[in-house]
Amino acid sequence: MSEVKKLSNNKEVLAYLAEKFPACFSLNGDAKPLQVGIFEELAKRLADDEAVSKTRLRTALRHYTNSWRYLRAMKAGGQRIDLDGNEVGAVEEEHQQHAAEALAKSKAEVAERKKQAEKAARPEAAKPSKTPAKKKVNVPKRRPAAKKPAAPKLEAIDESQLHVGQNVQVKAGKQPVAGQIVEKDRNDVVVQLHNGLTVKVKADAIFIAKQE
Repeated sequence: MSEVKKLSNNKEVLAYLAEKFPACFSLNGDAKPLQVGIFEELAKRLADDEAVSKTRLRTALRHYTNSWRYLRAMKAGGQRIDLDGNEVGAVEEEHQQHAAEALAKSKAEVAERKKQAEKAARPEAAKPSKTPAKKKVNVPKRRPAAKKPAAPKLEAIDESQLHVGQNVQVKAGKQPVAGQIVEKDRNDVVVQLHNGLTVKVKADAIFIAKQE
């Protein structure tokens, strides 16, 4: 008997759910508001399914309901559906308002990350040259530039010790960049850098600052 392949990321899990419950989940086009408490229903229906764990199922469902197309579908009066596509109740006004706020926040975060990425990609503008003064002036001696803080000493960390919410250092280029883990997917780790960017790296590129 062949071993069942475990679904390892949100994309695979959502594709699996769309195949198992096509009247409920979709990968493209308009999404439909889901039944309140649908995770419990999914957990029951897939209790004996070895392809997907409850943890992975919960993460993928959160990813689906936080997507822009799903948040746009949350309109007051619209019908929620169960796993088989049956209507089980209307979307309430407060749920529409919550979805609209979440959508606006998500769009603002994406715009800010794009702005920061464009700013980081632009070469530093050349400073305009100063016209020499015609008369001699006394130029004060320049103070020595302050020393840049030394880069933190890095300490390798075992992959099994990495967890969501952990503050880490990502080794990218000459200087490590501080950030926080927001998602862990086997050997791939998604880190929100302190400069606003989000990167996906291998576990062996992640370190922690060594305590002196």
